[in-house]
Amino acid sequence: MKVTARGAITLLFLVCLLGQFVLAGPLFVVGVLAAIWLVNPRDLLTLVVSPPLVFFVAAFVVEILSALGADSALQSLGLGMFTTLSAVAPWLFAGSALALGLAWYRGLPQSVKATREDMRNRVPAPRRSKEFDAEPEGYFEPKVYGTVKEERPQT
Repeated sequence: MKVTARGAITLLFLVCLLGQFVLAGPLFVVGVLAAIWLVNPRDLLTLVVSPPLVFFVAAFVVEILSALGADSALQSLGLGMFTTLSAVAPWLFAGSALALGLAWYRGLPQSVKATREDMRNRVPAPRRSKEFDAEPEGYFEPKVYGTVKEERPQT
C-alpha cells in the first residue's frame, strides 16, 4: 500500500501528536520511517523535507492547548516549546537523517530529477530574439486633459 505525500504527512502528524503524550522522540523516528516507507516514490522529495516542521506544528498545538489554562499563556507557551524542542532535538536530527537515508534508498534522486523535469517543462523558454520589441503607440506620450486656455471659446 502506497500513500501520497499528504497522507504520509498526516500520518506523521498524528504520530507526533500521540508522541507528545507518550515518548515524543522515539515515536517521531518510528513515524518518519513509516511515512517514508509508505509514500509513493514520486512524493519522496516533498516528504523528506517535512518531518521537522510537522513535529514543530504538533508540539505547538499541544503546547497552545496546555498553555490556555496558565496564568501567563505566552510565558507557558514559550517555556513549553523550548523544553519540548530541546528535549527532542537529538531525536529530530536522528529521525531526519534516517528519513533522508531511507528516502535515498527508495529513489530520492529519481524524484528530484522528475521534479526538475516538471519545472523545466512548465516554464516557457526565453525568446532568443536580438531585436527589441517596439513600444505601443503613444506609450510615453503624456495625457492631456481638456484644451489649452487660448483655444477655449470665450463666453
